[in-house]
Amino acid sequence: MRAARLSVVTAVTAVTALTAVTGCTSKSDAKDGDRVISVTATDAKCVTSKKEISAGHVELAIENKGSKVTEVYILFPDDRIVSERENIGPGTKQRVTAEVKAGDYQIACKPGMKGTGIRQDLKVTGGSVAKRDPRLDKAVAAYREYAQEQADATLPLVATFVKAVKAGDLEAAKAAYAPSRIGWERTEPVAESFGDIDPKVDVRADGLEAGQTWTGWHRLEKALWQDKKITAAEKTLADQLTTDLTDWQKRVGKAEITPTSMANGAKELLDEVATGKVTGEEERYSHTDLVDFKANVEGAQKSYELLKPVAQENDAALVTELDKQFAALNTLLDKYRPNTSSYAFTAYDKVAAADRKELSDAVNALAEPLSKLAAAVAK
Repeated sequence: MRAARLSVVTAVTAVTALTAVTGCTSKSDAKDGDRVISVTATDAKCVTSKKEISAGHVELAIENKGSKVTEVYILFPDDRIVSERENIGPGTKQRVTAEVKAGDYQIACKPGMKGTGIRQDLKVTGGSVAKRDPRLDKAVAAYREYAQEQADATLPLVATFVKAVKAGDLEAAKAAYAPSRIGWERTEPVAESFGDIDPKVDVRADGLEAGQTWTGWHRLEKALWQDKKITAAEKTLADQLTTDLTDWQKRVGKAEITPTSMANGAKELLDEVATGKVTGEEERYSHTDLVDFKANVEGAQKSYELLKPVAQENDAALVTELDKQFAALNTLLDKYRPNTSSYAFTAYDKVAAADRKELSDAVNALAEPLSKLAAAVAK
């Protein structure tokens, strides 16, 4: 969950410079200078070096010359996300590769990670996209099925949570809160790609846009743990949560998914952990951050496992490192729950600073090689 999004993902306490790669391209394409669009972001401008490019692979070479952390997006006309790069610190550079078909798009820079962004039009003309390995088509199909399964499984858990809220049962609602979020957290990049659903269900107070009404899980979290009461307003919000998540569940099957967006999404999930869960900002009232943490790692690992056969063939050393770091992070997380079949993790406010640092280091050790997965499957 980001603290702020294009429509409304986390205000960061530290910025990590990880390379994101999204899209499908040939090796030769990746070296072509005419496939690169320079994006210079400041606090007030978003300057792009090209306004038109042919279909296929495109690489954004981003430099943040502003004083604020920024985000850069390639957007469909309806604001769905083609590709994105978050948490670009002042004075840093990052690169993002995406696959675009003919049509109209926008490149958006979002200084401060708030608002709808400063936008530049991008026209993509006719062209061809490199043919994809059939194994990657199977991976996409399997991941789409997984994302749908997670959405389908979420609704009954949300129904349990909502039932408790509407009954005014504070303790039952608290018990049902974290389990209701697991499926969402496992597949959050898919949900975020729609643009309009995430701000309704997963925004925190510090991520609200001007004039936006606070709705969703975290608004209810605050009521349960900080306010310690359930009023008529919370009961109405619970019904709205059901409505919004039902909308998400119905739209998952229509999401734009490619092999490299899967890989990039896995990396984004690790970014979510690094900038929200490890810091304790995500679940600041309930302190159930480790449940979300584990779900994010599970979602990232699912994408990786589906893409692994092709990645193994193209970059065996990377796969060896990813296997090692996933195992290390999962082993570390297991220290904070009574058994591996349980999601009853230690409350995060009980996790000492030194232990949080250990968790953060393990996340960073995995995130760095994971940022290379998309390039490995696009070779």
